[in-house]
Amino acid sequence: MRSRITLLLAALFLASNAHGAEILGLKKGTPELKSAGPLAFGPSGILLVGDTKAAALFAISTDDVKGDPAKVEFNINGLNKKVAQLLGASTQEIVIHDLVVNPLSGNLYLSVSAPNMSPAIVRVSASGKLSQLSLKDVAFSKATLPNPPEDKEVGQGRRRRNYRDSSITDLAYVEGKIIVAGRTNGPSPTNIRELTFPFTEADHGTSIEIFHGAHGRLEDSARIRVIVPFNINGEPSLLAGFVCTPLVKFPLSSLKPGKKVRGTTVAELGNRNQPLDMIVYKKGGKDFLLVANSARGVMKVSTEDLERKEGIEKRVSGTAGQPYETIPGLKGVVQLDRLNDDHAIVLIKTEDGALNLKTIDLP
Repeated sequence: MRSRITLLLAALFLASNAHGAEILGLKKGTPELKSAGPLAFGPSGILLVGDTKAAALFAISTDDVKGDPAKVEFNINGLNKKVAQLLGASTQEIVIHDLVVNPLSGNLYLSVSAPNMSPAIVRVSASGKLSQLSLKDVAFSKATLPNPPEDKEVGQGRRRRNYRDSSITDLAYVEGKIIVAGRTNGPSPTNIRELTFPFTEADHGTSIEIFHGAHGRLEDSARIRVIVPFNINGEPSLLAGFVCTPLVKFPLSSLKPGKKVRGTTVAELGNRNQPLDMIVYKKGGKDFLLVANSARGVMKVSTEDLERKEGIEKRVSGTAGQPYETIPGLKGVVQLDRLNDDHAIVLIKTEDGALNLKTIDLP
């Protein structure tokens, strides 16, 4: 009798999840990812995946909705080796593009690629167990981004690159909307799109222009690397970290499809550098940004006085704007995410190439 009740409850739970996915516009099928890049979580354990090669955004139900992130702690040395073993690839081939914590369960998700292997999503459970997220017969939806960069290499030498890889550089979910930063094929290529969730299509987005203090000029091709939603004096806004390394604010109300918008540069965090990941958190009653950088370590950036209208509009030598401190104990951080109110997770690259996953106190 007990087993019958258990099976009935399980069936009801699965039916409830399926119904919830349908309400959110997801349909059962198998999403065909060409790549797996930036990640974010939407409502109800739905994972948002940026597919840069296809220039498409996927929303995938994980059925991962229960847990207690306040009790989770990750400490895994050689995570890249463990991921490689799981996927049957060599450690040297594995590339972990992004990581994100499911805020409902505390489980961790990685987007992974390797040569001659289909893109993969790897889940790291709160207990530290690794598994590959199955994409067969799952509830999902897809939106294809219009006017993406061509999928080909251009330029010479160090400047040679494939701009399709920047069609989606970061994602964020806020109040029923998905914010997509990336590059288009237009004359003003830096772009922010705002998709209402659930989605089936995407518009051409808003072209972005900023004053780049380190370069001393207006630019509409500087690449957005990371974004976080943030309320500034009660106004829903977006903070964007650009390569080389302006920090710029945009009121969400200013983002209009087909328009060109100039953001307010609130900080220059140093040239010859790019932000790798960024989160917002509260400490001692104040809000801060924690920014991992390619060449300038991990910065704790103040958000005080962000409501000011004035921004950086002159050439900057070094750094300027929002005050910050570099956290000396955090070196080699290539990815990070907020785990709970007091902790973050960081992925640290060591000198021998190992990627170690650690839980840290928010500084």
